[in-house]
Amino acid sequence: MMKQPIYEGKAKMMYTTDNADELLVYYKDDATALNGLKKGTIGNKGTMNNKISAFFFNLLSQHGIAHHFIRLVSDREMLVKSLEILPVEVVVRNISAGSLAKRIGWEEGRKMPQTVVELYYKDDDLGDPMINHYHIRALGLATDEQVHAMEEMALKINEILSAYLLTKKIELIDFKLEFGVHKGQVLLGDEISPDTCRFWDSETKQKLDKDRFRRDLGDVEEAYKEILRRLTGEEL
Repeated sequence: MMKQPIYEGKAKMMYTTDNADELLVYYKDDATALNGLKKGTIGNKGTMNNKISAFFFNLLSQHGIAHHFIRLVSDREMLVKSLEILPVEVVVRNISAGSLAKRIGWEEGRKMPQTVVELYYKDDDLGDPMINHYHIRALGLATDEQVHAMEEMALKINEILSAYLLTKKIELIDFKLEFGVHKGQVLLGDEISPDTCRFWDSETKQKLDKDRFRRDLGDVEEAYKEILRRLTGEEL
């Protein structure tokens, strides 16, 4: 498989392959928070996020969610369909936490009366600001049909993951999704991991995600290991 680097982000690197429709994604141990102001390393994070994301993509496939994941290549690498990424991040919130709790003045942990969907402009230089449908139209970031597809998929993904995770005694607090277009179809892309989701133990409310890194709570690697173990049974 031929590999030429084409992109390096905060948590992943992407490479071309000998198939123009496919890319290789390499998951790094680097960790960032607070719009890149805080940087560090989480041991084995790349391996864990690669495997956790693959698990979730396979789970979503069983429920008809179209995504970019093809197969795992190694502990840190996965093969994916190449996407023209839509610069609109979709955030789904079930419980008040993080920036939402600060923005609306609710205590962290308070259940939302209904699921909230937020849209953000994917632009590091601007700090990924929140936007709405009007901004998206004005900036030409996506068509109305694409935005509708992303929101509908995000809500369905929320239902699937929330129900499944409760069987593992994990509460899905909120999560971020990214989408792209492949041969005219909107597909789920990026990753689904403790980097992009807030996971709490449903009984103890212990945080099992990147908030442990953001807030200097300690036991960061152990939290990621716990998510991998509950999902796959694998001890890393």
